Amino acid sequence: MNLFGKTLLISGIGGFIGLRTAELATSQGIKVRGLQHSLDKAKKAQKLGAEVVIGDIVDPVAAQKACQGADIVIHTAVLAKEAGSLEDFRSVNVDGTLNMAKAARNTGVKIFVHLSSVMVYGFNYPDRVTEDGPLCGENNPYCQTKIEAEAAILKLNDPPNFGIIIIRPGDVYGPGSIPWIVRPLSLMRKKLFACANNGQGVMNHLYVDNLIDAIFLAIEKKAYGEIFNITDGEETSWKDYFTRLAAIAGLPAPFSLPKDELKLALKLRNQGQKLFRKEVDVLPEVIDFISRPHAYSIAKAQTLLGYKPKIDLNEGMQRTQEWLEKTDIQKLMQ
Repeated sequence: MNLFGKTLLISGIGGFIGLRTAELATSQGIKVRGLQHSLDKAKKAQKLGAEVVIGDIVDPVAAQKACQGADIVIHTAVLAKEAGSLEDFRSVNVDGTLNMAKAARNTGVKIFVHLSSVMVYGFNYPDRVTEDGPLCGENNPYCQTKIEAEAAILKLNDPPNFGIIIIRPGDVYGPGSIPWIVRPLSLMRKKLFACANNGQGVMNHLYVDNLIDAIFLAIEKKAYGEIFNITDGEETSWKDYFTRLAAIAGLPAPFSLPKDELKLALKLRNQGQKLFRKEVDVLPEVIDFISRPHAYSIAKAQTLLGYKPKIDLNEGMQRTQEWLEKTDIQKLMQ
């Protein structure tokens, strides 16, 4: 499929992944439109020349307006936190996703790409787990609602009238990444960051441009009804990743604590923050996310899509360092 001249709608266009998708799509001659609930974030996309509809993905009217005239939808909008109310997560990640997919189908959009997450496998998955699972919600609202959203929208898959593609990205990093660049560096600067169990386990990093390459490959291959794990395909320990991250910011390598001790320390810290009515900044559940043990298989994407990550960790970190040198990351945490 030739995407030149096609109209692409990106939900959450002002976010890290959405904005970079808009940049790369525009450079390829694709017309870009966005849906964004925040006016401030919408301005960044508008500077790229994108038309942006201000609205929420859970609003049928806003979704319908945004999808009108689009050929392809890439759904990046998400509620992504370590913990919280299941109802809040379900409203955005399940109901909002289904609302966007139905609006796309009803307005004649042909392709709907949903960005899910490798977190559908939970925290203790088999090594080299494939798209066949097993899936595990882990009693975590993010993991659980990502599983539910996939099941809900796959029911709408009806090619060639309306094709659904699901991408399960690994840990997406690069300039602007809050969870894997900005937030850990902010904590390191405050001496509040530690690796769990000496950084054992695998950081399934995914440079943002590699993710976008995979998305466009799936669209071009018309991989309707398919699900793909996407990572950089490198086995990098958590210790190695966070040591590299500290180094590009001129910070010492993070120290380590046993996982259980680290979770207990964060729990006690949170209790103190609540007692003094301070905002809770780091939840104990984050430790489960940064101590996952194994790699995810990307063999399906390599075989069916011809996916080959172009940017390795060395280049990805170099690009991120160049961005850090001209960016005040504390403003991004506000």
